[in-house]
Amino acid sequence: MSEQLPAAADCPTIDGVPALGIGTWENEDPEQCAESVRTALEAGYRHVDTAQIYGNEEAVGNGIAAANVDREDIFLATKVWIDNLDHDDVIATTEESLEKLGVDRVDLLYVHWPARAYDPEDSLSAFAELRERGLIDHVGVSNFLPEQVDRAIEVSEAPIVANQVELHPYLPQYDLVEHCQDRDVTVVGYSPLARGNVLDDDTIGAIAEKHGVSEAQVSLAWLRQRDVVTIPKATSAEHVHDNWKSLDLTLDDEDVEQIESIEHRERQVDPSFGPWN
Repeated sequence: MSEQLPAAADCPTIDGVPALGIGTWENEDPEQCAESVRTALEAGYRHVDTAQIYGNEEAVGNGIAAANVDREDIFLATKVWIDNLDHDDVIATTEESLEKLGVDRVDLLYVHWPARAYDPEDSLSAFAELRERGLIDHVGVSNFLPEQVDRAIEVSEAPIVANQVELHPYLPQYDLVEHCQDRDVTVVGYSPLARGNVLDDDTIGAIAEKHGVSEAQVSLAWLRQRDVVTIPKATSAEHVHDNWKSLDLTLDDEDVEQIESIEHRERQVDPSFGPWN
């Protein structure tokens, strides 16, 4: 029998978004993906993140349907791929995403990257239309630099509520986080464990040993204490449950100073079309 975890009501929120979610990037096996989502939801998670390009929206939907959790209690997000950001393509592919997910709406729809077919006015007008039709509740962006966030806010008829970016101790993005939060844009951090690399960091390891927790919990707690929502990928029940325990961890000022003193910088996700390239 799995370890008893805190009830879902114990999951904190940041600006109304569940602070810890289950990420599904590269969770490509349909059965495993569905089981990961089901396990996470039944463990207490209420935030599920996917994307068109992940190729697993149907599996994510199956996991949601299999979980003993009311759909209305789940914060579900997906993302429109860069080839699909013309106005009409945004509409058509989002409708396809909803069909694959088996839902009538998603809580948050992101522009996945400000690249290729993305045009602020054209693309975001389609997002606003989807919101007006009740197919999405909120509009978000992903991998946006500060000036791109500002431009999206300027032209969008619907509020830009979130910017999902890579965030972990090796890529803290302090200026970007502050910029978004100053504009009431919630920051959602993906790859919060630097794809596992921070698990071998000596500083993170020492803090984990001090508190008797895992290195993953340290990184997740550090981001949460910065008011950053995190969506770590986890496929095994062990990792799903271990990440959940990060909600019980509070780092002290010394811990935070030590993490902030880490000088190593390494971006894990760096495509040629990234706006910083």
